[in-house]
Amino acid sequence: MPPAISSLKFPFDLKSDQLAAVESWMNNGCKGSIIYSTGTGKTEIAFECARKACIKDTTNSKDKANINTYNILFLVPRIVLIEQNITRLRKYNIPNESIGAFYGEKKNHKEITISTYQSTINNHKLIEKARMVILDEVHLLSNTAFSFKNLFKVITSDPKRRILGLTATINERDSRYKEIIEIIPPVKKYLIKEAVDDGRLAKPEIITIDVALTSEEREIYKKSSEMIRNLSYKLNAYDPGLISRILYQGGMRSKYAKEWFNQVKIRKDLLNSSRRKLDKAVTIIEKHRNEKLMVFSETIESITKLREILITKDIKSEIIHSKIKTKERKSILEKWGIEFFPLLSVHTLEIGFDIPQVGIAIILSNTSNINQIAQRIGRVIRKTEEKNSASIYLIYAKETKDNNILRMVDKAVGNKSSKAIRKSTKQTKITDSFE
Repeated sequence: MPPAISSLKFPFDLKSDQLAAVESWMNNGCKGSIIYSTGTGKTEIAFECARKACIKDTTNSKDKANINTYNILFLVPRIVLIEQNITRLRKYNIPNESIGAFYGEKKNHKEITISTYQSTINNHKLIEKARMVILDEVHLLSNTAFSFKNLFKVITSDPKRRILGLTATINERDSRYKEIIEIIPPVKKYLIKEAVDDGRLAKPEIITIDVALTSEEREIYKKSSEMIRNLSYKLNAYDPGLISRILYQGGMRSKYAKEWFNQVKIRKDLLNSSRRKLDKAVTIIEKHRNEKLMVFSETIESITKLREILITKDIKSEIIHSKIKTKERKSILEKWGIEFFPLLSVHTLEIGFDIPQVGIAIILSNTSNINQIAQRIGRVIRKTEEKNSASIYLIYAKETKDNNILRMVDKAVGNKSSKAIRKSTKQTKITDSFE
């Protein structure tokens, strides 16, 4: 029998940009990263890269007796994405008996194995057996996570191993990604703006709404910000990574570091749960009462408060976060758009989920993580026959760190226009490069 991946057959033709990405990766010695916007077929690119690498390696192999297998390890950040990828492989003509899942109590290693990063940290044999490793959301293997950094070293230890990184965006100038960029550099990029211009993704219509903190919230924000500045001065450190290391050194500096993180949490919780932010979100949800809609926030507490307000308005909603079990999560998604319309999410739906039907998103939270922003926008701009555009509402507290969200979104969608119009507390569409 030939290697399982050689049976790969798509029920459609790959786009020209996808084929170009495969070619770029092959030309770079079958090592590199594909930086592709959410919704543009990164997974299909990965499968085709694996098929092409298999053909190349088995054709050139001197060990003709061992070319009937080609072990591939596909690493994903979350368990829920394992089944999603297995379903795709089956759909693309890969024999079920050649596909394995490795996580938790499931230890099913096959020719093509789907596992999580966490499950592989203490199971290096999975890597050692792999001729090719695919790293989904490769930006998660940053230099700040020691266990993941060590995992990356194991993956790259064999110079003959084929390695493919996948992500929607990565900051190549960020020192945290230095090793990733050097070993598996970006070989092909296809970001949101280019995909929108090509008609591959729906046009994002960005709507910004600023709100003022209440007087009580403003005092808490001011106090926390002052304490963060003072503690940073005492620590002579402003970077969270550096302060995190101080945290474990003991002594007075450790106490300062602990309080620094406590104050950052207080400020973060405040910005996520600001009463006027939640009220604006409710107003938008009422406007789109019978349309599927997503709300993104950073904390379970903020999203729970929003749900409680919606109940008073007789609007049913559901919450999805990391503590929701897979079976329950699946049930919620099946009822979405039938029994309820607003879906409230804390991180869980930012990575990997295919939800092309939704075209409205509300972003409540501030984040300096460009990957999170790109993922959130990507959730709602997947194009369908019925959807050519998507509305993305940004609700932010003016005169706070929340202002950063405007810059981050502009960066994520590739908007470099200086003509962007934003008016305080008014729902004003940004006039940007998509207009």
